[in-house]
Amino acid sequence: MQRIRLRYTKRGRLRFTSHRDFQRAFERALRRAEVPMAYSAGFTPHPKVSYANAAPTGTGSEAEYLEIALTEHRDPERLRKLLDESLPEGLDITDAVEARASGLADRLTASVWELRLEGVGSDAAERAVSAFLAAGAVEVQRRTKNGMRTFDARAAVAALEAVDGAGDRPGQEPCAILRLVVRHVTPAVRPDDVLSGLRAVADLAPPVPAAVTRLAQGLFDEESGMVTDPLAPDRDAAPAASHTAAGTADATVPEGAGSV
Repeated sequence: MQRIRLRYTKRGRLRFTSHRDFQRAFERALRRAEVPMAYSAGFTPHPKVSYANAAPTGTGSEAEYLEIALTEHRDPERLRKLLDESLPEGLDITDAVEARASGLADRLTASVWELRLEGVGSDAAERAVSAFLAAGAVEVQRRTKNGMRTFDARAAVAALEAVDGAGDRPGQEPCAILRLVVRHVTPAVRPDDVLSGLRAVADLAPPVPAAVTRLAQGLFDEESGMVTDPLAPDRDAAPAASHTAAGTADATVPEGAGSV
């Protein structure tokens, strides 16, 4: 069984698709592309697809990930193109690698988000960011299926800043742009929770809903503060795996087999 890991996007209007909507669209794409999928056992077999940390409905994303299991070997790049052609524009498959290292989900420990705040000036955004980061804790509330839940939105935030150049635009309404790095913790802290925290500590209330996009997710490097590519370990392992396979083949050739 071959396992392929894919990176995909949610862009434009398709950011409003739910995770279940994407699952249906992706399974249709698998059928259109005639992918030799492995299926689960039982009375209702379904394709072996593992989704990892999907973005909330209504947010865009450049970095969603999933893993599929195949019964026949396929070239990852060729498979990526076939699936991309079978999905609607906005749901784009942007990368594919063969799984060669440990679990993908374990590498998704943080996300980088961009928050566009229409109608908010850069000065107001910077003041709110400073107040949020200076706070020891920022309690917010979110409604869950079990009722209202209160939790700290500050502890999960590894970085928050107003991006350079995110100020008032000549002749247009002001628009502040925030860059947020948040660790994946339990309970999960989402961008809207951070916005609630900014409102709580600095009364920052954008006149229209923020446009939120996930730019990246992966392992968080505490020293550099960077979020690394979660597919890199699979790419790095590929040459080593090929070399090992070649070495094994050489070792099985009987002595003198190449002599005349």
